[in-house]
Amino acid sequence: MSLYKYVRNIWKSPKRNLKEIWSKRLIEWRKQPVTVRIERPTRIDSARSLGYKAKQGYVIVRQRLIRGGRKRPDIKKGRRPKHNTQRKILSKTYQQIAEERANKKFKNCEVLNSYYVGKDGKFVWYEVILVDREHPSVKADKRISWINEKKHTGRTFRGLTSSGKISRGLKNKGKGAEKTRREPFPKKRKV
Repeated sequence: MSLYKYVRNIWKSPKRNLKEIWSKRLIEWRKQPVTVRIERPTRIDSARSLGYKAKQGYVIVRQRLIRGGRKRPDIKKGRRPKHNTQRKILSKTYQQIAEERANKKFKNCEVLNSYYVGKDGKFVWYEVILVDREHPSVKADKRISWINEKKHTGRTFRGLTSSGKISRGLKNKGKGAEKTRREPFPKKRKV
């Protein structure tokens, strides 16, 4: 087995395999700001599988989110039963929201992908891989230079990252997923 496979097996149940480190890490992370730029990824196996390279132009950010449901703003007008619910159901995942918030903080970068690193009773943490589009090493690398194209701007806000595609229903297969990839306005055929 390779190194990354061993690391992946440990991360399958981190509370059991990383007992001492896990609790210390979460206590330390709670004291840090919401968005923190870090030197190297916490989960090297996940980062590498999602496209991270240890070179200039790549940025890793740990993003903290509050767990729990989203609350609807106060009712301004109309006392209808529909308005009386306080719970607001969003189709976005925590991961997609973490990517969006990290991208708002680092505006010159583009989100490549993200992965889960931990949670406790109050918070959940994700690490987001960002790529600096204007960096010379990124422009020179053929494997990542596609991110400089105009159609890849604002990937996370348009649901083009992996977590965004999940919330858009594009990861579903088989029965019930026939209309997810259909064009919104199909072209008319000439007879």
